[in-house]
Amino acid sequence: MKERLSKQLAFIVEIDKLKQIFRQSRLIGVDRNENDAEHSWHLAVMAMLLAEYVGKVDVLKVIKMVLIHDLVEIGAGDTFCYDEAANRDKRERELKAAEELFGLLPADQAKEIRELWDEFEAMHTLEARFAACLDRLEPLLLNYHTQGHTWQRPGITSAKVYARCEVLKDTAPALWEYVQELIESAINRGFLVR
Repeated sequence: MKERLSKQLAFIVEIDKLKQIFRQSRLIGVDRNENDAEHSWHLAVMAMLLAEYVGKVDVLKVIKMVLIHDLVEIGAGDTFCYDEAANRDKRERELKAAEELFGLLPADQAKEIRELWDEFEAMHTLEARFAACLDRLEPLLLNYHTQGHTWQRPGITSAKVYARCEVLKDTAPALWEYVQELIESAINRGFLVR
């Protein structure tokens, strides 16, 4: 028991570093970028509130997925979704970080969390696709409400934003409709280039 608790606490202390991993999205009403811990918390709340838009889904499983999906960024760093060069080795960096980080846990918990992370990454289940929808919708909301802060970077177009959000189309059609309206509004307001 003492060894198990020691491993669990070591993991808990290690994941505190998630609060130091800053994302590309700017917080609404604050002059700083969002960190991964804030992002994960936001997705968990969104999972509770928006589950009705995807049908019969295991909300607890989705919440677990969104809470752990970015933990690997402690070792791999945040990779900007529109940075093609940085995305080339993202998978390898994240797999290495997953092995190291989840390996801190007792074997049964390491297996459970790794399986959730792998499921999220593969996006083959409804829960994983819904989690991915939330992972796309949240930064979209932040960008829209910060006048396109991240979208102002060279090379980011509405086509890229649409492509990034496309998982919503079949998984959550009502949310996809909202995303389309938001993107078109962002274009019309000058937050995002066509």
